Amino acid sequence: MSDTCFTYITTNDDDGKRLDALLASQLEFSRARLQGLIREGQVIVIRQQQEHTIKDPSWRVKPEDEITLTLPPLKDSSVKPEDIALDILFEDDSVIVINKAAGLVVHPAPGSPDGTLVNALLAHCGDSLSGIGGEKRPGIVHRLDKDTSGVMIAAKTDNAHNALAEQFAAHGRDGRLQRRYQALVWGQVMPPVGRVEAALARHPTNRKKMAVSHHETARFAATDYTALHNWTHVPISNLTCILETGRTHQIRVHMAHIGHPVIGDEMYGSSQRSRLNTLPEKTAATIAALGRQALHAELLGFEHPETQEPMTFTAALPADMQAVLDVLNEGETHPDD
Repeated sequence: MSDTCFTYITTNDDDGKRLDALLASQLEFSRARLQGLIREGQVIVIRQQQEHTIKDPSWRVKPEDEITLTLPPLKDSSVKPEDIALDILFEDDSVIVINKAAGLVVHPAPGSPDGTLVNALLAHCGDSLSGIGGEKRPGIVHRLDKDTSGVMIAAKTDNAHNALAEQFAAHGRDGRLQRRYQALVWGQVMPPVGRVEAALARHPTNRKKMAVSHHETARFAATDYTALHNWTHVPISNLTCILETGRTHQIRVHMAHIGHPVIGDEMYGSSQRSRLNTLPEKTAATIAALGRQALHAELLGFEHPETQEPMTFTAALPADMQAVLDVLNEGETHPDD
C-alpha cells in the first residue's frame, strides 16, 4: 500500500496557529497522532517558494503556507486477533460498547500478551477498524481493571477515538459523560452519602499500586458515593460510586483510604481473610468464591461521536456479585449469635 498525502493552503484566518492544531482541525485524526507524524518528518511546508520539513508540532503557520502531510500506510498491529466471546451492548461503524467480563484484561502486556479485550475486538471488528495511532487496532479510550466487570466503550475510527477521548478527559464536567459503579465494601459506611477527595500518585515503593499522596506528582481525584444498603448483621455495605475523575484504581484506593476497602481487593484491602472469618459460614464462602474485587461498572453514558446523540448503557450485576447480595439479603446470622 502506498503513502497518501493531504495538502492544505493556509488562509489569513490561520495566521499564527500551531501546525498540529491546524491539521487536527482539517483531518479526522487525533492530535497525538498528528504530532507523531510531524516529529517523524512527514510534513513539508512551502513558504515563499522555499520548501521546509517541519518537525515541531508547535510551529506557527502564516497565510499562504502550502502544507503537505504524508500519511504512511497503516502498520499491522503486533497484536493478533483471537476469537473471544464478547457481550456486545451496542455497535455501529464508529463505536462498540461491551459488558466486559471480570478476568478479561483490556490491553496486552508482558504478563498478559494475549487473551485480551484488544485481541477479541480485532477478531470481531476485522477490516472495519480504522487506523488509530498509526496502527490497525481498536481505540481503547478508557480502561477497567482486569477484575472489574461492566460497561466499556471502544472507538472504531480516529474521529470517534478523538471525540470520546475528549469526553473522558472532561470527566463529565460538561455533562456528556456519565460513569456509575456498584461496589461491595467492608464496614457500614457512614455517612451513607459522601464524597472522597484525595489526590492520587504512584505508590512510592510498589509501582503497580496507586496511593493517596501529597506529592507534587499527585493528581486530583474525587469519588461521590451513596450507600444503597448497610447490613446490620454483617459489616458490609453496598455502594454506588460516581467518578468525577478517572484515575487508575480510583474507587479501590479511595474506599480503602476511608477505611472501607472493596471486598475481595487483595491489593488495597488488608486482612481480607481475617474479615471473612468473622462472617457467617455461607456468607464467607460466597464472598470467597468471588476471587476478585466486588466492583462493577454498571452505567456508562456518553455523547455519540458522530451523531452527538446522548447514549446510556447499563449492565446488570454479574452472577458472582449478585450471589453475594442474595446471601446478604437472606439475613443469615452467625451460628454463635
